[in-house]
Amino acid sequence: MRGEYLSSSAEQTREYARRFAVGLRPGDAVCLSGPLGAGKTEFMRGITEVFCCDEQLSSPTFSLLNIYEGSLGGQPVELHHFDLYRLGSEKELESTGFEEYLSGPFISVVEWGEKFPSYDRRYTRRVSLGITGEGQRKITITPC
Repeated sequence: MRGEYLSSSAEQTREYARRFAVGLRPGDAVCLSGPLGAGKTEFMRGITEVFCCDEQLSSPTFSLLNIYEGSLGGQPVELHHFDLYRLGSEKELESTGFEEYLSGPFISVVEWGEKFPSYDRRYTRRVSLGITGEGQRKITITPC
């Protein structure tokens, strides 16, 4: 799935995320970007619904990484959800083992990944959410 989409509700944002998520496979790393309040958490909620781990979802803002155990088509899937908002330097990020997580057989979704452009080559897809008006969001999905 690629292109630009307009969302007028949290449910519609989750629906776009569900459509996007069915194409994800272990080894994929998604850079999820957008300003505060743009709907990144709602988009992530839609992704977790596809992998049957939505009840585990919590914002990793204070913990940097949450790991969700899920499945797709009866096969187990490990979903890594990063939030890099609070990290201030690349050295800090490197000390977390971030590169190794992205190299594993997991599906990784990285919020605020654009803060560290040296990792751009590690992403397989980009999802950008923007606020276009009251309750309106623009979602842009591109392969890397």
